[in-house]
Parts: sequence; structure tokens; C-alpha cells
Amino acid sequence: MATSYADPLVWGVVLVIGVLTYAIRLSFIGLFGYLDEIPPRLERPLRYVPAAVLAALVLPAFVTLDASGLAVDKLVAGGLAAVVAWRTENVFATMAAGMGTLWLVRFVLLPTV
Repeated sequence: MATSYADPLVWGVVLVIGVLTYAIRLSFIGLFGYLDEIPPRLERPLRYVPAAVLAALVLPAFVTLDASGLAVDKLVAGGLAAVVAWRTENVFATMAAGMGTLWLVRFVLLPTV
């Protein structure tokens, strides 16, 4: 039996998840509103959150499988872009190197992929 989007259970689950997400975010805003200073023991690990979130968003695009197996073009372009980002710390250079490599590998070196 398929569940319909008009099913009240589906809307109830969506509502509960939304309220819990809002409560979690509000709790951090409220907690840090009462603190004058973030404790150093908490501040040290929080420095790595942006890099971890970026990696979690970007990395799956490089290691996904396509119809022929591992997407080599994306893996090569992502690897080169990571090296450029690490060495130059320049966003434009990173995007240019990654896209240029992706296009080169996809359309010139491996046109059948």
C-alpha cells in the first residue's frame, strides 16, 4: 500500500521534524545568547565545522558511481581542484582549475564517458 502525500501521518511527521529542527537551532541561539564567551573546550572543535560540512556536501559528488563505474573525470577534477585550493587559497583559481580539468578530461581525453 503506497502512502499518499495527502495522508495526515505524512504531514504529522513533516511537522514534528520541522518543530524539532527549529527547537535544536533555537536552543543553540539561546544558549550562546546567555554566554558571554564560548568555552575554549567547545570553541576548538567548532573551528572544524565549516570544513566538515563542505566536505560532506562536496565529496559525494566525486565518489559516486555512474553507469560505467567510478566517475573518473569528476574524481580527477576534484583532486586537482583540492590541490589548487590548498596551495593558492584562491576560490576563483580553484573553480577555474576544477572546471577546466573536468571539461578537458570529459570532452578531450575521455569523450566516450
